[in-house]
Amino acid sequence: MKTDFEIAHEAKLELIDSIAKKANIPVDELEPFGKYIAKVPYQLIDEEKVKKSKLILVTAITPTKAGIGKTTVSVGLALGMNRIGKNAIPALREPSLGPCFGMKGGAAGGGYAQVLPMEKINLHFTGDFHAITSANNMISAMLDNYLYQHQDDGFGMKEIWWRRVLDVNDRNLRTIITGLGSRTDGLLSESGFDITPASEIMAILCLASDEEDLHRRLIT
Repeated sequence: MKTDFEIAHEAKLELIDSIAKKANIPVDELEPFGKYIAKVPYQLIDEEKVKKSKLILVTAITPTKAGIGKTTVSVGLALGMNRIGKNAIPALREPSLGPCFGMKGGAAGGGYAQVLPMEKINLHFTGDFHAITSANNMISAMLDNYLYQHQDDGFGMKEIWWRRVLDVNDRNLRTIITGLGSRTDGLLSESGFDITPASEIMAILCLASDEEDLHRRLIT
């Protein structure tokens, strides 16, 4: 039996423009990331077509020892439905980089039910996690700076807890002390790092219905 890696590298990838045309997505609306990956603006979602479509949710599957879980089942289901003439497209969340180098490995499927190119999907994809990480840690920096600038004002903000994030599993960063150094290096406090997919910003992004709703949730 061939490995996932061997199967992935023997497959001939189809250009993203060709895939977009099959899904009736205008090619000029794509935001390409190379030849095989692209973002699609959410404005192209047709709510009338959505009402006529069927959504199959694949969840709560414990992976087998061979790694067969939600992603593999979702991809296999979509492939099978397309084989019998149905127009099916799987919608998967971006893999977290953290588990990719651990026992769990990547999250782009397996065997002949993979999403390709597997390395780019698992290791960086389109940079969305980087944007979430930067936004979350920018809020951390702004909050710490506010506390530093107003430390003599006597306000009651000492119990605010906002953790930093990083999309790497690093147990040494789970609980840390910040503000060490000179007086100008910030206030001494306990903090820590979560993985990016577990951040407050990620939760807010997932709950937002559109850009306006995202903005409203972030500022309140």
